[in-house]
Amino acid sequence: MGASRSSDPNQDGSDEQQKRSEIYTYEAPWHIYAMNWSVRRDKKYRLAIASLLEQYPNRVEIVQLDDSNGEIRSDPNLSFEHPYPPTKTIFIPDKECQKPDLLATSSDFLRVWSIAEDSSAVELKSVLNGNKNSEFCGPLTSFDWNEAEPKRIGTSSIDTTCTIWDIEREAVDTQLIAHDKEVYDIAWGGVGVFASVSADGSVRVFDLRDKEHSTIIYESSEPDTPLVRLGWNKQDPRYMATIIMDSAKVVVLDIRFPTLPVVELQRHQASVNAVAWAPHSSCHICTAGDDSQALIWDLSSMGQPVEGGLDPILAYTAGAEIEQLQWSSSQPDWVAIAFSTKLQILRPDLLRPLAAYRLATLSAFKVLVLCIFALRSCRLVSFMHLHVFWSRGAVVKDFGSYCMHKCSKCSFELFSIPQIQLDHNLYEYIMKVC
Repeated sequence: MGASRSSDPNQDGSDEQQKRSEIYTYEAPWHIYAMNWSVRRDKKYRLAIASLLEQYPNRVEIVQLDDSNGEIRSDPNLSFEHPYPPTKTIFIPDKECQKPDLLATSSDFLRVWSIAEDSSAVELKSVLNGNKNSEFCGPLTSFDWNEAEPKRIGTSSIDTTCTIWDIEREAVDTQLIAHDKEVYDIAWGGVGVFASVSADGSVRVFDLRDKEHSTIIYESSEPDTPLVRLGWNKQDPRYMATIIMDSAKVVVLDIRFPTLPVVELQRHQASVNAVAWAPHSSCHICTAGDDSQALIWDLSSMGQPVEGGLDPILAYTAGAEIEQLQWSSSQPDWVAIAFSTKLQILRPDLLRPLAAYRLATLSAFKVLVLCIFALRSCRLVSFMHLHVFWSRGAVVKDFGSYCMHKCSKCSFELFSIPQIQLDHNLYEYIMKVC
């Protein structure tokens, strides 16, 4: 299978604008579930994707975007069979390329794979079983690789435990009974601190310096409502986000104030499946779900009352339910999503500005007049552009989005007015901001 490249037909033709507008798509021969970015600086645009097949043999592929021609390619030498569908994949967090190139996967066991220096092959380095009394263990639901101490990996399991591995010694460092029911996700918050979520509906924080105790910082409002995903803000470790099973809501927590969410994100129209904090910003987060939407939120105002709830600032609509989402830590301009058999990588700053949706509250006539005013006052937009949108039958909100891409300084302010009153002051206002 191969890749395709889509671009905005209304770009001005320059190479930079063309490059900025592209969304890259790779179609796998099977349904994609697990997916993650490579971290190494010498392996730009490299990702691992894994199959979701209802059979014992599954597949993992390492793919890479060639940004010179816009193709995402799979190398047969970096494609390998995997027992059961991997629940997660993570490359070693080694940006400076000081360590061997490793990839870890979780399913029945935690497996660590070694990638040859010349990318000619992938070899199984170790299979780690946390059950000392049996050759079998409870299936692993997820894991996280400690960025501050890369020799440590933490896994979560349906057997209620979290296991901390020393992958250099290939031995268990610590194993804890973390919850009363299945543990669905785990996330590191520092060298010796991690958190987990469970079918018992709680978020618990553990400090390896005190293994006998944990802190419950949140419990579902409805008893025994499972929490299935957890994301810890690496730029501001006071905050984390969790997903409730079969819920369109994302709960954001401040660990300094347990039990009560600092904000709830409630603009998805179906169950949320994935959450990713921005690796370069402490106040931005991306969520994705069964409504085929990837939404980016600005949480800089969280904690302050917002009438009607917080709105996302950007959105992208995929071709099917989005099951996986990852924000590249080494290249924070790029987000990857997986839906059905497709992997897409896209730039967050090219997603559709949600503020433009507020134009829908105006009549068609008022919006048309508003756009004409903008045309007359903005040197970057011509009447031809408006005609193109109109003749294509596109709604005017798309024209608003286009204006915002062209001139974020003024157009965003212009098109984010909650209710625009079309009176004699409007033209003066547009002239001022444009």
